[in-house]
Amino acid sequence: MSEENTTVVVQRYLDELGEDSPAEPVVRALLDRAVRRLHLLCSTMLHRSYPRLTRPPSNLDADELLGAVAERLLKSLREARPQTVRQLFALANQHIRWELNDLARRLDHQPTVAALDEGGVPAPASSVSGLTPAGLRMLRAIDQLPADEREVFDLVRIQGMTQAEAAQLLGVAAVTVKRRLNRGLRLLAEQLADLRPGEDPPDAI
Repeated sequence: MSEENTTVVVQRYLDELGEDSPAEPVVRALLDRAVRRLHLLCSTMLHRSYPRLTRPPSNLDADELLGAVAERLLKSLREARPQTVRQLFALANQHIRWELNDLARRLDHQPTVAALDEGGVPAPASSVSGLTPAGLRMLRAIDQLPADEREVFDLVRIQGMTQAEAAQLLGVAAVTVKRRLNRGLRLLAEQLADLRPGEDPPDAI
């Protein structure tokens, strides 16, 4: 099914959620129809922002992440009622970030077994999740962006959409997407300026 047709069908399910029909069957049908797009979101965010979680000891893959995120969405959609496809995937992005952050924190707090090299010297300790304190700060800063800027940042910098594709999805002009993205990048640069001492604010994060 084409992306356009998927969007139409998902919107029908969202409309049905606002009616008197039982929520859970509608939500499950909705997630089933949106599964390909959700899988893409999970895969993109996992491999771009949390690649260490794909390696031992976690060995997380996009299918496993999708299952966890689907459970989160099932619970969330018992009360939340996104009105549009745009709102639904913004909610999905949020839950993907929360799930990955939870996994990263859990791994970082697990005791690790020190590996020995051939000389019997313990290998240097490292973060199990591969997320440094600076990396966690960056993720928190993204979560704290204003809604419009965070949404555009998610679409363009995390999901890998072009600015034109993001504009079409959001129903705004491409110049609006560019303005929101630039503002989000400026806000991130200001909040994270101490991570790049002595350098001018970057044009991109």
